[in-house]
Amino acid sequence: MYIEQGGAGPDLLVMLHGLGATAAVWSPLCAEAGERWHSRWLAMDLPGHGESPAQDSYAVGQYAASVARALLPHVDPAGRLVVLGHSLGGVIGLALATGWFGVVPHRVFGAGIKVAWSDEDLQRMDKLAAQPPRAFATEAEALDRYLKVSGLAGIAGADSPAVAMRGVARDAQGGGWRLAMDPRAFGVGKPPVAQLLALARCPVHLGRAAGDALVTLEQLRAIDPQADDLGPHGHNVMVEAPARVWDWMGAHSR
Repeated sequence: MYIEQGGAGPDLLVMLHGLGATAAVWSPLCAEAGERWHSRWLAMDLPGHGESPAQDSYAVGQYAASVARALLPHVDPAGRLVVLGHSLGGVIGLALATGWFGVVPHRVFGAGIKVAWSDEDLQRMDKLAAQPPRAFATEAEALDRYLKVSGLAGIAGADSPAVAMRGVARDAQGGGWRLAMDPRAFGVGKPPVAQLLALARCPVHLGRAAGDALVTLEQLRAIDPQADDLGPHGHNVMVEAPARVWDWMGAHSR
């Protein structure tokens, strides 16, 4: 698993990105970690994304098992383990909160998790998962597609720290460019968010920004009445407003 890390101390903040992105989306948050976290942090490319290897299954449990295996060597038993997940990464955080995968976080935060799925949503995801990687003639074209798939279009340019060049890769067969993401990762299916929340063995906090088109506050509060409003931002709130995410976590960690 591709991992970026920093800081020092017994506590560990683990950041898990959403579908189609890479750990680079946490760059704005990591830039403030020295002032806001005061311990270690770790961000990883999820399986089948960026420079992390593909895997046979992208079910939530398989994601969580892979993340837990990569995470365990970095956990200090004397410290706190806090998981911050965005979108799909938030669902994986909820799976880790069950304790089924060998780690039990002290606290989990899930931002922008989509909880309402239509049949059309699921059919579209299955269709994307069945398609071969799309080839692009130039790196610029591939990066433009990556920005759209990761939800960064319009909020971060190709030269932004939040946009990793490892989000695209050379197409070994055609000689052009493609997304680094394994298309099969789209087949994750409908996540059992409410069920995982009920099974959590640690405090879990859900939130979404007002401009997030994937989930409403009402939908979140139907399963978590205490779900938080993260302000007038979009789906990738950690890129648009990292200070707001730090404030959110700080308010629940006192």
